[in-house]
Amino acid sequence: MGRDQEEEETPPATPTTTASAARKDQEEETWNHQKQILILELSEKLITGDLQAKIEAARDIRKVVRKSSVKTRSKFASAGVIQPLVFMLLSPNLDAREASLLALLNLAVRNERNKVNIVTAGAVPPLVELLKLQNSGLRELATAAILTLSAAAPNKPTIAASGAAPLLVQILSLGSVQGRVDAVTALHNLSTCKENSTPILDAKAVSPLINLLKECKKYSKFAEKATALLEILSMSEEGRVAICDSDGGILTLVETVEDGSLISTQHAVGALLSLCQSCREKYRELILKEGAIPGLLRLTVEGTSIAQERARTLLDLLRDSPQEKKLASSVLEKIVYDIATRADGADKAAETAKRLLEDMVQRSMELSMNRIQHRAASCTPAKVPSA
Repeated sequence: MGRDQEEEETPPATPTTTASAARKDQEEETWNHQKQILILELSEKLITGDLQAKIEAARDIRKVVRKSSVKTRSKFASAGVIQPLVFMLLSPNLDAREASLLALLNLAVRNERNKVNIVTAGAVPPLVELLKLQNSGLRELATAAILTLSAAAPNKPTIAASGAAPLLVQILSLGSVQGRVDAVTALHNLSTCKENSTPILDAKAVSPLINLLKECKKYSKFAEKATALLEILSMSEEGRVAICDSDGGILTLVETVEDGSLISTQHAVGALLSLCQSCREKYRELILKEGAIPGLLRLTVEGTSIAQERARTLLDLLRDSPQEKKLASSVLEKIVYDIATRADGADKAAETAKRLLEDMVQRSMELSMNRIQHRAASCTPAKVPSA
């Protein structure tokens, strides 16, 4: 019985199936041959044709590459199309710039070698010039190209040193939704470049980043990148002042601590901690006023190990007296753990302690919300804090 079943699962090849497989292989070989001829024709047209022929070739390259594999992208690069496409970025003809930009963008997607070769061919300076244009379409295509190219580690130092970052910051305020998303992601890519001798961002980036963080879902990938940049900015005095001066800046970070993903909460609490560590007297009341305690308490239980440590340190700094800092949440956890050990034994102590801490966090949040609601009800309409 088992033998018959095995034969059913792996039927022997028949003349029909063999012929079908052979026909499929033949069709694929024919298509690959045709594609190789097309690649060579487009390459020749791009290299030797007049301007209109070059524009048509660039557009055709984009069409072919969009629906093709990584291997096809590599074949186009081997055929020598990258350098002439980069030269077209310098053309005074806007159609030529757009066509070459779209072709290069598609050649770079999912192909690390092409990304590096495009930058090596000199694409970054003309892309930076495109970021300066009033033409919003070309400006945002250039942003997308810099985002794609900056994903390759070897390209980051060149792009970081090119002066692209301040222009990307402008797009955070002026661009479309997609343009702003691309600008944040590109800036995040560049911020991870270890070779940067000077920061790529200045305090001018704070306000648009705060505004974007207000608008997005706090647990999104976009929020993770935005909070990572804000944490970097919080490490300078100018950045800290800008966060404090931005409308709802501290509140937005507190809300991210409460509602963000593991990564965005880690960055948000890092930014708040930078503020409080730089000048406790200046920032303590500002952070407390935005109701940070419940979210920080929860983070000591649910956050990453880094976020937990940052939350404990910040809670210490937010206490009434700096001399009482040693009575920290870590001490509270030990007390709860000792109680749990006596109640349920050492084997279940960790689980019980976690549950008790979570209950304490929940009760603290409820009490905090009650206080906020009471304070709002007692205010005149002019004094009610804006949400």
